[in-house]
Amino acid sequence: MTDSDGDPRDDAADAGGEDHGGEGDHADGDGTGGEPNREEFHEDPVGHTRATAGMTVSELVDGYGDAGIGAASVNEAGDVLADMLANDDCTVFLSLAGAMVPAGMRRVVADLIRDGYVDALVTTGANLTHDAIEAIGGKHHHGRTHDPEKSLREHDEGLRDEGVDRIYNVYLPQEHFAEFEGHLREEVFPALEADPDADGTDAVSIADLTRELGRANAEVNDRDDVPEGPGVAAAAYESDVPIYCPAVQDSVLGLQAWMYAQTADFTLDALADMTELTDLAFEADDAGCLLVGGGVPKNFTLQTMLVTPRAYDYAVQITMDPEATGGLSGATLEEARSWGKLEKDARNASVYGDATVMLPMLVAAARDRVE
Repeated sequence: MTDSDGDPRDDAADAGGEDHGGEGDHADGDGTGGEPNREEFHEDPVGHTRATAGMTVSELVDGYGDAGIGAASVNEAGDVLADMLANDDCTVFLSLAGAMVPAGMRRVVADLIRDGYVDALVTTGANLTHDAIEAIGGKHHHGRTHDPEKSLREHDEGLRDEGVDRIYNVYLPQEHFAEFEGHLREEVFPALEADPDADGTDAVSIADLTRELGRANAEVNDRDDVPEGPGVAAAAYESDVPIYCPAVQDSVLGLQAWMYAQTADFTLDALADMTELTDLAFEADDAGCLLVGGGVPKNFTLQTMLVTPRAYDYAVQITMDPEATGGLSGATLEEARSWGKLEKDARNASVYGDATVMLPMLVAAARDRVE
């Protein structure tokens, strides 16, 4: 349905839609195509995507390249990501925010790491917590539809009584957190305690903690013959890929580390990772980043370039956050260019959509183009 002037974009604007042009093949600066020029846009008509039996994900995304609006952005992002992954001289940083592990994205990320496409992972303590829970035998579950005769509040009160935590439509029994605590106290933290014969306290970096977590996840997963794979942290440990978790305190992992430190000679150095991450960026011939969601992981990944003489040559982000609030999560990659986080001639693309839908699609399409 359109307004009286027949322009369907007016309806999108009324519904809160935004024009996010400027990063794809069919956009120019502000997304309007610059100065009106009939000859120019007449030669670039919108095509119509096909969806048929037997198509691969890559073929579908290729077809998006002829379409408009969000579909064109998905194709552009697939191209940029493929070029980033195919560049052997490119150091790739993966930023992972949100509830990606509880949502079922664990294998997508672990496979990228194991197959050599990621050089550094920046993520949340929550994702690492849920990754470890599955590595040692825990499971996330599909939630049940709440009784229509009860309010959602009553539904969640019932879950609390049952000892079940809800992450949108994913459920997690609370006993898995107790098992995770035991895993940390028995398999992870003791390996990081300071040497009692050393002078002073030997603080460890957060990357040291995540490395030991990956080791322990892999060992317990194998020892206990857990049906589900060892996951993200284990893949990073086995592939010698560092995991940086700049806001680890904001998670069950960080909470357990703090509790353990109350009675043990165990200290985390929150700033130690800065040196290692900066060195990695400084020494890169080319640099690229895949930003899944926003928050602290996104900013930590981007701001690294502020203390190096270079900036990112490739960048792809998946977000649902609006630019107009001024928050980092919705900040465009064009804005990052103004800060010097992206090179002026960097290839970049943004996809606005649910990361649990878009990440597997982009990764599958990019890997198909590379492999």
